[in-house]
Amino acid sequence: MQIHIEASPLPGRDCGPDSDFPGYANIHVGVQRKDRPGELLDPHPGDAPSASWVLDCTATATADGIEVSGPYIQNRLGGRFVYLSWGTVDDTGVFTMFRRAKLMFDDIDPAVLEAAARSGHLTGRLGLTDAKGQPLCARVRPPQIAWSATDGTAAADGT
Repeated sequence: MQIHIEASPLPGRDCGPDSDFPGYANIHVGVQRKDRPGELLDPHPGDAPSASWVLDCTATATADGIEVSGPYIQNRLGGRFVYLSWGTVDDTGVFTMFRRAKLMFDDIDPAVLEAAARSGHLTGRLGLTDAKGQPLCARVRPPQIAWSATDGTAAADGT
């Protein structure tokens, strides 16, 4: 199965300080590899018009539902999920993470996940800017993210 993550808008390349945010410059976001915080899939600058990633994974039917695994699927207490890691990139190209967004598979409607396992495509659409105009972080749940089973070109539910 492939997971397609489609995101817009992004918060900008530079985000100033706020009460709970120190502010950062040259911000990028990418998908973190399982158990390797410094290894990211396709980092996008924070001022890109949109960001998207395609994750190859395995979807296995179990007694508890569909279990998703793969090189970018985290598996910790509390379930399986994808990390979108936010960080700065310095002049030498080194990425330093400062926050993450967590896309939980437990938050996906089981019928959508089963349909995605059959079709081979699961799509998550979300905005990456929080209410304060900063990089989105913490657990991202519907309606902040819309999950759908897709055929790889359009959502199966018509969206």
